[in-house]
Amino acid sequence: MNILHITSSVRGADSESSRVTQRIVDRLLASQPGAQVVRRDLGAQPHPELDAAAVGALFTPAAQRSPEQAARVALDDALIAEAQAADVIVIGAPMYNFGMPVQLKNWFDAIARSGVTFRYTENGPEGLLKDKKVFVATARGGVYPVEADPQVPHIRMLLNFLGLTDHSFIYSSGLNMGPEAAAKGQQAANDAVEAALA
Repeated sequence: MNILHITSSVRGADSESSRVTQRIVDRLLASQPGAQVVRRDLGAQPHPELDAAAVGALFTPAAQRSPEQAARVALDDALIAEAQAADVIVIGAPMYNFGMPVQLKNWFDAIARSGVTFRYTENGPEGLLKDKKVFVATARGGVYPVEADPQVPHIRMLLNFLGLTDHSFIYSSGLNMGPEAAAKGQQAANDAVEAALA
């Protein structure tokens, strides 16, 4: 088994989403001896944003790219290769201002490449990153009912678009609502990990 472990919090060791993803990875390793883990810490080492230079490089034929353009595309290629090689993808997604961190959005922008990780067909888009299990650990200061959650639908849509349709979301909620609420939210996340990996 190949596990891709992605964290996107800027809080380092204090990150709840990173704590939960590590718990998921530890459980996977315990059940799958010999599994390999590739770790990508987007909070500590952010991937460059999709700007005009990056778009220009992507739309320039490979043989015509400048050295700078080739190097920029290679950065995205590395992330795509990691996602393609993974059997399981574990993503830490804290909620920042009701959405995902820009660091995680940059990762999605990098791996969403037409003809490689998705394609357009006469029946609509088809995701090409298939047959993978995805765990997403979310951490948020408040409590959001499923029908009013502003973050998860966007992440779910992106995963589905890429063909990553087998996904489980683990929630750490109420982290900024006092010690008792935070402890309750963390325990709920721990319980959800155990249930998802039982």
